[in-house]
Amino acid sequence: MNLELHDVRIEYPEGCNIIIGQTHFIKTAEDLYEVIATSVPQARFGIAFSEASGPCLIRTEGNDDELVQGCVTALKAIGAGYIFCILLRDAYPINVLNQVKNCPEVCTVYCATANPLQVIVASTLQGWGIIGVIDGLPPKGVESDEDRQERRALLRRIGYKR
Repeated sequence: MNLELHDVRIEYPEGCNIIIGQTHFIKTAEDLYEVIATSVPQARFGIAFSEASGPCLIRTEGNDDELVQGCVTALKAIGAGYIFCILLRDAYPINVLNQVKNCPEVCTVYCATANPLQVIVASTLQGWGIIGVIDGLPPKGVESDEDRQERRALLRRIGYKR
């Protein structure tokens, strides 16, 4: 067996969130476009999907050319088929994640983050595939009562809790 592991650092524009997942059908890009556009109409976003059969093209959709290109760059770096990438601006993954997961073509969501991101990819003679992700940094400790109060206040300030 010829198996190698690779860590692929994903660079994406500051102020964005990224969602990476696995899917299986050519209409993924259009369906994800509809999911985001109808869930968060003010969102700026890019979508890319890499086919793993037929012409094996990276298919794209979106309403922001920079974010579409960022998704293409991420998928080229990952090098695996049937993977999608969404870059969001003016929206958070929590605004679209359940709808993305309920999209009929979506098999798995590996991450939804604004953190530094590495994708762990395995390569064989057939091609490349995602094994998992490293999302962000390791823990530095346990929150204190003050940290807990700050977390709760933040959630209320940004409208996610009452």
